[in-house]
Amino acid sequence: MAAGYASFDKLESFMKDVFVKVGVPKEDAAICADILIESDKRGIDSHGVGRFKPIYIDRIKDGIQNPVTNFEIVKDHLATAVVDGHDGMGHVIGKKSMQMAIDKAKKYGLGMVVARNSTHYGIAGYYATMAAKENMIGMTGTNARPSIAPTFGIDNMLGTNPLTVGLPTDEDFPFVLDCATSVSQRGKIEHYDRINKTMPEGWVINRDGTSETDPAKALVGLTKDTCALAPLGGLGEDTAGYKGYGYATIVEILSAALQQGQFLKALNGFDANGKKVPYHLGHFFIAMDINAFVEPDKFKKTTGDILRELRASAKAPGQSRIYTAGEKEYLAWLSRKDTGVPLNDSLRKTLKGLIEEYKLENYQFE
Repeated sequence: MAAGYASFDKLESFMKDVFVKVGVPKEDAAICADILIESDKRGIDSHGVGRFKPIYIDRIKDGIQNPVTNFEIVKDHLATAVVDGHDGMGHVIGKKSMQMAIDKAKKYGLGMVVARNSTHYGIAGYYATMAAKENMIGMTGTNARPSIAPTFGIDNMLGTNPLTVGLPTDEDFPFVLDCATSVSQRGKIEHYDRINKTMPEGWVINRDGTSETDPAKALVGLTKDTCALAPLGGLGEDTAGYKGYGYATIVEILSAALQQGQFLKALNGFDANGKKVPYHLGHFFIAMDINAFVEPDKFKKTTGDILRELRASAKAPGQSRIYTAGEKEYLAWLSRKDTGVPLNDSLRKTLKGLIEEYKLENYQFE
């Protein structure tokens, strides 16, 4: 492996070992590491190993996330269920919840599971892909720390709230649309901060309505409520920002109302005295069995035909290629399976610190 890169297996094994060191059971640690490395495999650097320490390890050490997950089924009724994660590992809660939805869909044609009192569950596309691999349509969403300002507002009220869909196709990869309902999201801003890169205008707004392009200032401002993310579509109504605002609100409702969980400002991670507290996030998971409607191979062929026609349509001047959702992630995997995951100086320093802290000298990241 070239300098500055690390193999999938090495990074996954390292994350698993550190999770175990902080008290996560081995089986759960394997789930968490698998979902995190899947993000890096797909080229989604905002949600992989770069978030391993600050989002998961540090929160466990701060006492606001439980390393041992108490997955409680609160209500189970035929095709639906409500679960409580008791502030455990979001990846474990997410995977178990989507598997429940898939199992219900196999029996009833459709399954939906909602979760409360969870934590950050990584890339939402992982769970939608679980369903797609079973010849099902998968959907999931989650609320998050307040970040998005409502249209015509400046307070960060809504989370980045992805509305994610996965569909099986007859191609080598599924169609997976996994994106925030904001123009950008915290993970990408954190990535820009790690590589010391200025953000584009229009991602983050200050309270005076001007754009903030310094990622370090934006991250502080999002925490202190002096900055907010623009909803998908942008500010105001001229570029249809109300659409992103509306979709973010739908995800917020489905992540809180059905399971009677926390929402909006209650998810900011601090109490009235400024002390860190659990985030109490909510998620929803839906699986639809394609076989209940049509033969899966016919569905996948039609879906593939749609995607191929889209990619074959006329390109804009200066453009050589049109992509469909999931394609760039597949291409990233084709590249990274041989080269490994790129590690910048900041990330290598973080990993080195974890090696020293948890006495894992058998790992080295050059």
